Amino acid sequence: MMSLKSANWLYSLSLVSSALFAANVSQTITPSSVSQSDFGGVGLLQMPTARMSDVGEFSANYRDNDQYRRWSVSVQPFEWLETTLRYTDTRTRLYSGDSDFSGNQSQKDKGIDMKARLWQESRWLPQVSVGVRDFTGTGLFDSEYLAASKRVGPFDFTMGMGWGNMAESGNITNPFCKMSDTWCYRSSDFSGRGGKFEVNKMLHGPAALFGGIEYQTPWEPLRFKLEYDSNDYSHEFAGVIPQDSPFNVGAVYRVSEPLEMHLSYERGNTFMWGFTLRTNFNQWRPIHYADPAPEPVSVEGKDKANKTEWSSVAQKLESNAGYQHVSIKQQSDTLVMTGEQQKYRDSQQATDRAAAILVNQADPSVTSLHIQQESQNMPVKAQDIDLAAFRKAKAGAILGEQPPVYAQDVRPALSSVDTLYQAPASPLDFSLSPSLTQSIGGPESFYMYQLGVNANTNWHWNEHFSTDSTVYVNAVDNYDRFNFTAPPADSGAIPRVRTHIREYASSSNVLLNNLQLTEMRTLAPDWYAQAYTGYLEMMYAGAGSEVLYRPFARNWALGLDANYVRQRDWDNTLKLEDYSTATGHLTAYWHLPLDSDVLAKVSVGRYLAKDYGTTIDLSRRFDSGVIVGAFATVTNVSATAYGEGSFTKGVYVSIPLDLMLAKPTVRSSTISWIPLTRDGGQMLNRRYHLYDVTDTE
Repeated sequence: MMSLKSANWLYSLSLVSSALFAANVSQTITPSSVSQSDFGGVGLLQMPTARMSDVGEFSANYRDNDQYRRWSVSVQPFEWLETTLRYTDTRTRLYSGDSDFSGNQSQKDKGIDMKARLWQESRWLPQVSVGVRDFTGTGLFDSEYLAASKRVGPFDFTMGMGWGNMAESGNITNPFCKMSDTWCYRSSDFSGRGGKFEVNKMLHGPAALFGGIEYQTPWEPLRFKLEYDSNDYSHEFAGVIPQDSPFNVGAVYRVSEPLEMHLSYERGNTFMWGFTLRTNFNQWRPIHYADPAPEPVSVEGKDKANKTEWSSVAQKLESNAGYQHVSIKQQSDTLVMTGEQQKYRDSQQATDRAAAILVNQADPSVTSLHIQQESQNMPVKAQDIDLAAFRKAKAGAILGEQPPVYAQDVRPALSSVDTLYQAPASPLDFSLSPSLTQSIGGPESFYMYQLGVNANTNWHWNEHFSTDSTVYVNAVDNYDRFNFTAPPADSGAIPRVRTHIREYASSSNVLLNNLQLTEMRTLAPDWYAQAYTGYLEMMYAGAGSEVLYRPFARNWALGLDANYVRQRDWDNTLKLEDYSTATGHLTAYWHLPLDSDVLAKVSVGRYLAKDYGTTIDLSRRFDSGVIVGAFATVTNVSATAYGEGSFTKGVYVSIPLDLMLAKPTVRSSTISWIPLTRDGGQMLNRRYHLYDVTDTE
């Protein structure tokens, strides 16, 4: 039953809405886009809406008032799903009572939000979404809601119902209380050591209605917001916060395409300000102004009287198409080229460039090409190209005529035909790559970092064997703020396989993180294998092997790795500690049939702390090549024994470097966020994973 209090605010809101609509009913202006809320994620001010951003949108937000500062990032991986990661800084509380340990750092709380669209807006029906706020961890702001939004001209109206923190006003009775009185109570406790999904609390406790309007002004950069806030701020982590009015008003001003400024007056007594930086991963495009144009295709073909200089062709294949270690062979009327493609993320672009070079130099008797891409001297992708169709396609389509199909994917295989040209051995590969190790939300400092350079070498002894190494050179860090190197008080139940990270990272400015002997080979069509031994990563040395079955033209693969390792000494990483273990996993890879840009990985096996469990990793690749993913690991280690966080989890973003460089490259850089480093559910950080080595997408 609706209370008198809720009836009053609904009446007030309807009067304001009617007045605004009547004054602007003839307007045809519609909002140019959605905007972010104070908590992060599309919304009004404190309250959410049912709206979603465009697929691929990434927003970084900051909001500030007297009690809270909030940093958040929001990503739209699908048109129906929004995800938000947030840190809330409570300015009125210290991180701990020990000033020698955390100084005067204020309390930080992390939270994760998700919102899912139930159905889209139509002519008569609103868009409807459900969401959860702060549904893992300590749940200081945990809430659930159902929201409906309807756009009328320049106005976007939202009505919703919430539970939990956003509904502390309790302006209606929780409808689930009619089923049982237990639904009327919401526990403030959290299970384990935090970090778990508190499903048993959802839809319990106070419930309230909320609503609001977002108005797009005739001046496109400016929009206004008005909302009725269903939280009365009587149960806040910062303490009881006075609320003189449940109505909040605000403005959003778009300074430029990526930057929005936010200003609001909330609770009838408080100003909130902040900004949003936004971009869209689907719309990022490289600008390769230093990349040569593809070679024009000759329609007539090569004059038979002219002898082909295959060494010059190989140089063109490397400089223009990105193929290294080239081998060129001929089998009857087919020209066969193999090589390792190290330039273009789009392998089809590399194949077309190589085909243009080869078709201009091929003998007139050649009618087809077989172009095969290798990785670590293993064939991973191949195409057969019909030269007549290729020439016709590159000559330009005739109006109204479909361009011919000239390429067909075929199963890669080792070739034994006569060789026309073989690139001389170039055994040593050397590269430099930036390295950023970071920790967010730590007790000593909110942001800890270590920035340096990795010097990577790969020395091929022969077709199958190589020696790999990585030397890290530190440039700058703030690890001098580390005050805590003893074991975490809540994690002594399992071996310390990762929580010595601070000792390793700060032991020296030059670290030999990897030095290993590796063997890779193709066992049979679709079967790949590797074996390795040495210093396998910063913390472990040992030996292991991996086998991968990746069937041709299928969207799945299956891999198995097994390793025996010993812990390295953090004071002298060339020495070994006594701790040793066997670890390995069976991993299934699956590109989802409804969206091939989504990769699901499920690993089952034994982890470094001798615990058994499962890791689930879901990632989405956007049109630009940017990959956003999240993972979680649950093992037979209990939440209490695991320590703070209850289980291992994290998110990551992989950014192709060619989006920022003048020339194309297949390299990428990954930024990870893992809330806490604990010992349960920890995998060996192997240098090579065969699925990645054989991936050509």
